[in-house]
Amino acid sequence: MVAIDERLEVRYTIGDKDFVFETGAVARQADGAVLVSFGETMVLVTATASKTIREGIDFFPLVVDYQEMAYAAGKIPGGFFKREGRPSEKEILTSRLIDRPLRPLFPKGFFNDVQIIATVLSVDQENDPDVLAICGASAALEISNIPFKGPVAAVRVGRVGGNWICNPTLSQVQEGDVSLVVAGSREAVVMVEGGGNELSEEDLLQAIFFGHQSLQPLLDLQEELKKKRLLLENEKRRAAGEPMIMIIEKRPVPELSADPVIGQQVLLGEEALRQRIRTAGQEKISQALAIARKKARNEQLEAVHQETLKPLLEEFPKNIREIKDYYEALEKFVSRQPVFLQNRRIDGRALNEVRPIHIEIGWLPRTHGSTKFSRGETQVSAVVTLGSADDEQKIDALSGETFKSFMLHYNFPPFSVGEVRMLRGPSRRDIGHGALAERSISRILPLNENFPYTIRIVSEVLESNGSSSMATVCGASLALMDAGVPIKNPVAGIAMGLLKEGDKIAILTDIMGDEDHYGDMDFKIAGTKNGITGFQMDIKISGVTREILGQALAQAKEGREFILEKMANALATPRAELSIYAPRVLTLKIKPDKIREVIGPQGKVIRGIQEETGVKINIEDSGLVQIFSADMESANQAAKKIRQLTKEAEVGEFYLGTVTSIARKPDGKEFGAFVEIFPGTDGLIHISQLAKERVKNVAEVLKAGDEVLVKVIGIDERGKIKLSRKEALGHPWPQKNE
Repeated sequence: MVAIDERLEVRYTIGDKDFVFETGAVARQADGAVLVSFGETMVLVTATASKTIREGIDFFPLVVDYQEMAYAAGKIPGGFFKREGRPSEKEILTSRLIDRPLRPLFPKGFFNDVQIIATVLSVDQENDPDVLAICGASAALEISNIPFKGPVAAVRVGRVGGNWICNPTLSQVQEGDVSLVVAGSREAVVMVEGGGNELSEEDLLQAIFFGHQSLQPLLDLQEELKKKRLLLENEKRRAAGEPMIMIIEKRPVPELSADPVIGQQVLLGEEALRQRIRTAGQEKISQALAIARKKARNEQLEAVHQETLKPLLEEFPKNIREIKDYYEALEKFVSRQPVFLQNRRIDGRALNEVRPIHIEIGWLPRTHGSTKFSRGETQVSAVVTLGSADDEQKIDALSGETFKSFMLHYNFPPFSVGEVRMLRGPSRRDIGHGALAERSISRILPLNENFPYTIRIVSEVLESNGSSSMATVCGASLALMDAGVPIKNPVAGIAMGLLKEGDKIAILTDIMGDEDHYGDMDFKIAGTKNGITGFQMDIKISGVTREILGQALAQAKEGREFILEKMANALATPRAELSIYAPRVLTLKIKPDKIREVIGPQGKVIRGIQEETGVKINIEDSGLVQIFSADMESANQAAKKIRQLTKEAEVGEFYLGTVTSIARKPDGKEFGAFVEIFPGTDGLIHISQLAKERVKNVAEVLKAGDEVLVKVIGIDERGKIKLSRKEALGHPWPQKNE
């Protein structure tokens, strides 16, 4: 039997590098495995599904894990165990980035566990592996037997010098004014994530659809790989004497049918059973949804749910999935009808209306800055803490070691939605929402050289009914101003929704939880009066057009401006002074070659200054010294000590010094005196410069311990200081030199 080479490869050139999909050579036990490379960055993505469905669940059990291996960048992990441990923030965010465009494309009713693992095997520190992982996940699913309505692809879009760039390098991203990831299918955009320097709505649209156009060849590439995979499968079948196949066979999924009453695809079931669900529940669901308050509404919806389904589930125990699926579809249908029929939302608002806003500035007395921001039934507490350079976060990533002087952390406790669950640290959702808010705020912060503080913002969600991440943006912006941080402009965030039924379109401003759950789009947009700074879009339907996105952005701008006006009424500009509880910072510049004088052997000198004055001192390689203290008196005291250590003599200046010793030649003859003009710095008075008359013995004029006024008359190329007492005679004596 002739051996068949199973390795398959397809490639496409982007810029000066090839984007390559390869399969058949590695990870062949997975249902689908693709090795993706771009430049010298390589990611292995595998897709595997369980052989049986998971019983007793009503959600699709998809797990996505993205992992960066230290060896990919030629590194050994830090820590005691010296191996990769819990996922980093970057790994969690990328896992979410992969999950979001894929999840809506799995067929309804498919309840098998599916796991996608993306492993970074090599990284060139110029090409980010995240978009490669998204494309690889889609390709792995396409060539597998896992049902999937793909393909999708993703690219990063940047702009440098006014020109859009597909998959820019990391250095180009740093240089540019916008960075976003666009994922899309053949027809439409399905996910957007990124930020920019106060982008206009038109610029964002251009970026999105430049990205959508740029990813089309990567869809072609996946189709080509799929065809080659099919040809290979038929070649293997031919060799084994098995019948040929026309397409890659996928696992069977439950049959769906279009219900004519609610217009949705539902799991196949008897029409008579559906009719009973509608008769028992439709009117009661409608009445429950008319309740304005979330808690009361949810309690009534749950009561209707139990009352409607309990007898049916007992009567038809073999139809549990069909009954539950249809009831959920009915609830979705009833919740959306008022929008199309009456232009009215669940809580009675107009489609473009923002919920009532209430703001309380400085509500926590001992923090450096705080705001309680409420929009409808969503409420967050945003708290700012200012720290020193010692408080920066060290990040050891594949791209290298970096430090973050700005952090925004988002916490979503269970009580905010009336639930009970264990607190086990931040969830993937918490990290994702915090990253979106952090990206939106980071664009308006002052430069570190102008405001040399480490800034941490914590958003505590106290109550949630949708858009808590955008409420975090609003609260964080106000808390920064309350703390006296000189931000460029306030930032507001708003979440937009979409309902689409055939040709009917409804775009909703400031969506609440139910509208997010039953809607077709969640488009979060944050920005200032000048433009957009952060955004994130997820689509549950096949995609959205440029016209729909343009309308959503225009409507979001109106909402953002309305919110910014409300924020300005509460606090229009940053406070002129920092909180009395915030640390003070004093900066001074020393020569780089004097840094060692301040630090001292094994850090002894700088530790001594910090312990004596109670300050924190940070010294940069450039010689910039930052002194952080609870009060300026201590900071000034520390600065005085540093100046004493680093002070340098200047030719022509007069100094009051102390004689440290008499200078003698090897034969014992005196030739001058050494004088310390300030701590750590001394010079020589030659015997000829002691007095106007001729001096035979130095001891006749000076002895060790005497105070003497001297003038610096020269500094040689080796730094030796020449002093003169003769030229200082008659000059007024100053205070002892500092």
